[in-house]
Amino acid sequence: MRKLQMVDLGAQYQKIKKDIDQAIQGVIDSSAFINGPEVKNFQSELESYLNVKHVIPCGNGTDALQIALMALDLQPGDEVITADFTFAATVEVIHLLGLKSVLVDVDYDTYLIDPEKIRAAITPKTKAIIPVHLFGQCANMDEIMKIAKEHNLYVVEDTAQAIGAEYKGQKAGTIGTIGTTSFFPSKNLGCYGDGGAIFTNDDALAHKMRGICNHGMYQRYYHDEIGVNSRLDSVQAAILRVKLPHLDDYSKARKKAADFYNEAFADVDALLTPKFAEDTTHVFHQYTMRVTNGKRNELRDFLESKGIPAMIYYPVPLRKQKAYDTGGYQDADFPNTNKLIEEVISLPMHTELDKEQLDFIVSSVKEFFN
Repeated sequence: MRKLQMVDLGAQYQKIKKDIDQAIQGVIDSSAFINGPEVKNFQSELESYLNVKHVIPCGNGTDALQIALMALDLQPGDEVITADFTFAATVEVIHLLGLKSVLVDVDYDTYLIDPEKIRAAITPKTKAIIPVHLFGQCANMDEIMKIAKEHNLYVVEDTAQAIGAEYKGQKAGTIGTIGTTSFFPSKNLGCYGDGGAIFTNDDALAHKMRGICNHGMYQRYYHDEIGVNSRLDSVQAAILRVKLPHLDDYSKARKKAADFYNEAFADVDALLTPKFAEDTTHVFHQYTMRVTNGKRNELRDFLESKGIPAMIYYPVPLRKQKAYDTGGYQDADFPNTNKLIEEVISLPMHTELDKEQLDFIVSSVKEFFN
């Protein structure tokens, strides 16, 4: 049996090695390393895939979020509502820009931001909502967009874990004011370094974000915006061009593995397998289940003793992180997040999982509970 990994990028590469190697060599031969034709071609192809007017490639997913917020001309002290249960990049950019993060609870079954908690958190200072499409499925965008319209708020979709997922037939990241994603190597569509992109159907916002990505320049050496240096390099774009046509097949492979896990664990009383949110597909960036008997950490240690990696996303809520702890939150307002940080565990999930590996993982989990 091949060594088990949370994400097996090496095995995935072997299947597309010839095309990847040729694409990388093509960039080297052209020497067009920055803003070369591969970047422009990838941009166009991703626009077609997402059915969105504008894709703005950038350096990474965190930059994508920061640039999106910069383009909205928010002022220091403006409030941005997002989920307490997610990766820190989502709030990191809020604080970097001198804005105030307002964290709310998530749904226990889907791990996604709770629209009713968003509604309850709105104040006169609220200017934007960042719904996180966590682990591969979409938040309730109908309700979120309804709330945003009622209160004249921007919506920036964090699609770092859900590229290719659909909400009512519309691609994740293309529903709100702006969408963002990451091409970190372990993502469903990952490059071989850092990379990211921003999506929008708003012509003026797209123009502004393109300038922000490039030092605030629209004409060389004329800086109209306060910008950053955040560009997707041509080698990474070339790799992503090879992988993009495989993305839907990658999602199907992940879904097949998730279905195998779900069926196998259906009769394990102490496990709650991932629940599907309404109106969204799931591309399973992670396969995250809940251990309800208080033995989550023991299960992780047991699996690792058998050579099975298992991760805990996320052990500390954002409101209790040293960097972002404002002291203004009450634990009682986060009952679901409080349970999830004690219960969630993620099993290996990637496109190259085979039957032998899945059988071993499943039998090991069942062995622990028996």
